Amino acid sequence: MSVAPKLRVARPSDDLDALLRFYREGLGLDLLYRFEDHDGVDGMMLGSPGAPYHFEFTRARTHAVGRAPTQDHLLIFYLPHPAEWQAAVDRMRAAGFDPAPPFNPYWDRDGLTFEDPDGYRVVLQKAAWNA
Repeated sequence: MSVAPKLRVARPSDDLDALLRFYREGLGLDLLYRFEDHDGVDGMMLGSPGAPYHFEFTRARTHAVGRAPTQDHLLIFYLPHPAEWQAAVDRMRAAGFDPAPPFNPYWDRDGLTFEDPDGYRVVLQKAAWNA
């Protein structure tokens, strides 16, 4: 029996606390783990316990990374149930995050795009992932 791979998306940041607020309070992810000064790097993992993915954000104490290089760097969450999608949008807005116009207008057809504090975009897509 094969085991499905797990995915970790890792990216550096200059402000872990701002990202924590966006991904935990806005998107509703859990803080799974946080570390400080691991060879000069601080970091955290966010996700949902048992999910096959999580996000790792790190901050090197001696290196600034700046903002996203473009507005088309996306994480897309497919939420096919309208009530679940609306709850996710409401949670983002209640946490103080307003939708941002997407670079690609396709994402406005059945979803909303939000920009995290580093300028990377998250799309809440009201559709099933049919891959």
